[in-house]
Amino acid sequence: QVQLVESGGGSVQAGGSLRLSCAASGLSNSNNCMGWFRQAPGKERERVGYIYTGGGYTIYSDSVKGRFTISQDNAKNTLYLQMNSLKPEDTAMYYCAAGRGNCVFKSAYQYWGQGTQVTVSS
Repeated sequence: QVQLVESGGGSVQAGGSLRLSCAASGLSNSNNCMGWFRQAPGKERERVGYIYTGGGYTIYSDSVKGRFTISQDNAKNTLYLQMNSLKPEDTAMYYCAAGRGNCVFKSAYQYWGQGTQVTVSS
C-alpha cells in the first residue's frame, strides 16, 4: 500500500522560507515521477514541480522557478520542497504526488498525500 505523508507546512512572512517533506512508502521502481502540487482556495490544483526519480531531473513552474527546489533522499524515501523568498501568492495547500510515465501530465500521478498548508503573510 502506497502512502505519502507531507509535513513542514506552516505560517511565514513574505520573504521567508519553509521546507516541506514527503515521506513515501510502498512505491515501486516503476514510479518514476514524484511531484509537488498546490491548491489555493477557489483555484485549480497546479503543478509546482516534479522530479524524475531515476535521474533526479527536475522541472518547475514559472511561478516558482528560482525560488523553489525539489530534492530527494532515496535512503530515507523522502521528497523535499525547499521554498525560499515566499510570497503571499504562494499560500495554498501543498500536495506530494507519485506516479509513472510522463511526469508533465497530472494524469501520470496515481498517488497523493493529504497535503500540508502553507500560509504566507505580507
